[in-house]
Amino acid sequence: MRTLVEAVPAPSDLELALIGVQEGSEIDLELSLESVHEGIFVSGSAQVHVVGECSRCLDPLAYDLSVDIQEMFFFEGLAPVRAAKEDDTETMDDEQRLVENDTIDLEPLLRDVVVTALPFQPVCQENCKGLCSECGIRLADNPGHHHEDLDPRWAALSDLTKNQDN
Repeated sequence: MRTLVEAVPAPSDLELALIGVQEGSEIDLELSLESVHEGIFVSGSAQVHVVGECSRCLDPLAYDLSVDIQEMFFFEGLAPVRAAKEDDTETMDDEQRLVENDTIDLEPLLRDVVVTALPFQPVCQENCKGLCSECGIRLADNPGHHHEDLDPRWAALSDLTKNQDN
């Protein structure tokens, strides 16, 4: 067994629409690499710094995220046999999880575990009220904010009352 503790730069595409890991920022890896009969078993954790914006109020977000890693990289020829499928084409995932020329590529694994741990709709706080849909004002700053909603069918009558006030 070999233990690896290292900081590596983040690859591109560790992100969703509103949140992600900036390319080139540090990923702190603490991994154990264990040689087993079928290949190399990788386990441990990765810590990343996540930045983005709240999906409700668009305020900036930033926090640290730790993800667990457990993956088996198979030696060529020792990967488990899959049941034959109609289109019998290998998926990218099958190709990414192989030991090739005595090396393993951790980038696809990191992308899988980090991106799936990111929230699809990040929020700055659970009870974030967001923005007013009509004028865009932050509702957290103005809790009593509202707009008078007039039914357009009654708009002509409201014009009559305005004329009587004059």
